[in-house]
Amino acid sequence: MRFVRECVQNVLVGGVLVVLPIYLALVVLLKIMQSLAPVVRPFTRLLPAWVPAEHLLSLVLVLLVCCLIGVAVRTRLGHRLRERLETALFERLPGYGLFRSLTQRLAGEGRENVWKPALADMGDGLVPVFIIEEFEDGRCTVFVPSVPTPFAGAVYILSGDRVHALDVPFTQAIQAISSWGAGAKALVAAMTKAER
Repeated sequence: MRFVRECVQNVLVGGVLVVLPIYLALVVLLKIMQSLAPVVRPFTRLLPAWVPAEHLLSLVLVLLVCCLIGVAVRTRLGHRLRERLETALFERLPGYGLFRSLTQRLAGEGRENVWKPALADMGDGLVPVFIIEEFEDGRCTVFVPSVPTPFAGAVYILSGDRVHALDVPFTQAIQAISSWGAGAKALVAAMTKAER
């Protein structure tokens, strides 16, 4: 019974971690579009009546502003400003650093050595894990994701000899976990290749 309850909790938490950011992003996008409606209303007369011009132009304006901010952040001044804002405001929010690291890894831009795919020796077998932190004495903090929801799970501190880092893309490890283990053969092959 306890196992079933823990599985349901892990799946529910994992689902919330996927759905909630998408929902919040859509709510914010719609609110911004709604606030821009008075700005674009004079231009709606230029388009045919059957086109939802107000919504369409608001969306285009939001996307244009996002593009301009994206370009500005890539400049030296914009990069410094973003880092200051991140340090002063966002890093104080609980979980922000973890989600930033995770999204960077999903995008293939992870600069930090976190969420590194690995296999851990957990008694009877190997378990797919992600290395979160490595200690000076050789131990590792690992995140053991639940199946099939890789963004919920448990955290363990294991000795370094029980953790086998893998030279595989982060997305490949996530795919194996979310596919109920299909693809784990490639993870074991990567571990065997690294140990030779």
